[in-house]
Amino acid sequence: MDDQGVLNRIDELVHEEEELLHRHESEGLDSEEEARMEEIKVQLDKAWDYLRQRRSLRQYGGDPDDASMRDGGTVEEYGNVTPYDEADTD
Repeated sequence: MDDQGVLNRIDELVHEEEELLHRHESEGLDSEEEARMEEIKVQLDKAWDYLRQRRSLRQYGGDPDDASMRDGGTVEEYGNVTPYDEADTD
């Protein structure tokens, strides 16, 4: 998928997420919709990660088509990484 295709997919997911958020605020979500909302979050994280890979490869002379879509578990773990703290090197 090229960059524009990824951006289009991100737009679709954001639109669906917004619809579910509005529904959540007005009438609440059933368990199926809540599960879909979580799936959308993972799919968005994966799409943004893939787009960043493509852009990075292009920027540093690589082939953006060498980027790969990572699994949701890998992408979701990025949020759990703590920044390097020099004070911890003692």
